[in-house]
Amino acid sequence: MTMREAVAAFVHDGATVCLEGFTHLIPTAAGHEIVRQGRRDLTVVRMTADIVVDQMLAGGCVSKLVSSFVGNSSAGSLGELRRRVESGEPEPLAFEEYSHYGMVCRYLAGASGLPFHPLRSYAGSDLPSVNPGLRTVASPYPGPDGEREQVYVVPPVHPDVTFVHAQRADRSGNTQIWGLTGVQAEAVYAAARAVVVVEEVVDDEVVRSDPNRTVIPAHAVDAVVACPRGAHPSFAQGYYDRDNAFYRSWSRISRDPARLKDWMAEWVHGTTDHAAYVALLGEEHWSALAVGEALSLPVNYGRRL
Repeated sequence: MTMREAVAAFVHDGATVCLEGFTHLIPTAAGHEIVRQGRRDLTVVRMTADIVVDQMLAGGCVSKLVSSFVGNSSAGSLGELRRRVESGEPEPLAFEEYSHYGMVCRYLAGASGLPFHPLRSYAGSDLPSVNPGLRTVASPYPGPDGEREQVYVVPPVHPDVTFVHAQRADRSGNTQIWGLTGVQAEAVYAAARAVVVVEEVVDDEVVRSDPNRTVIPAHAVDAVVACPRGAHPSFAQGYYDRDNAFYRSWSRISRDPARLKDWMAEWVHGTTDHAAYVALLGEEHWSALAVGEALSLPVNYGRRL
């Protein structure tokens, strides 16, 4: 599908939408298309809520955020998100907060069809005081002292649709990722529908030649979208570098509501699709993000003689 077709088919007002990618391969282009299509009242699930969430908030798409990290990736703040949380302007944002591992466990529970997932790390934390979804259960097994320990648990998450970005996939949806990975596979399996956005669609033989890089198999994928440079300003290992200058500039842009509105008008609403966004940045900009080769050694999988 095209990105326009995928968003039209799978993202509806009031839906729970997951956008996953941990620092690397962030599905920014998917977030922009959701804004262009004017979706409203979305619950966004993203382990590390960053620039793409700030932009979707500025686009009026999001009424609730489920996340464990909020920030501009070591480069500053998210102005629109802060205004909504701290002052309720221009509209309040419902924020459901977890730890990183708490979010991982929610995806694991959703992907596994479990009613909850246990974790130890909330003991001594103040997160349970701000999130009533964090609860304790008694272990069904006694410890060495014969006591049944109280263990924190988190509920599963079941997005209506998950979007992930990846380096490549074949036309069936067998999706390959290398470099820094996150919880893309778990987020896909937890969702009712999954859209994989890739730098390129490759022949089946390319995927079959290196099957261990297939992080997400075809049977879990509902649509493949070819969208080169669709993770900007994050990076795609082997394709382009992280746009650190953009990250540094975002705090200034988002701090000022008028400036943010102008940026959204030019770069999101003013572009017909991500290809237009890429063209607006210009080839000189992309040349500065070009990466050299760092080839992996071939692997001999062996075959019968």
